[in-house]
Amino acid sequence: HARELFNSGDYWLAHEALETVWRSIIKEDEARVWQGLIQAAAALLHRERGNRHGTVVVGAAALEKLAGPQRPEIEFETVDFRAQLSRALAGEGNPPRLEFKST
Repeated sequence: HARELFNSGDYWLAHEALETVWRSIIKEDEARVWQGLIQAAAALLHRERGNRHGTVVVGAAALEKLAGPQRPEIEFETVDFRAQLSRALAGEGNPPRLEFKST
């Protein structure tokens, strides 16, 4: 459900749906990636609203949490997502789409 909300640009509701998952995760390193996805939604919401400071600060936190290789236990593809997010936050492209990783 969070994926559909995110990809339709409903970043606030996507943020809330992702947060529900994040709160149920025990492993800190896995939870960190989910936090990055939550912050990505928040940063894109700030971008949409013209809040440059929020976009930069929250976006930087999201990029930092999403750094590194794809984690096998995370069902969403995060490597390309992070690159697309970085470009979008810099004003160089469309927002990324949240997609399931290939199997």
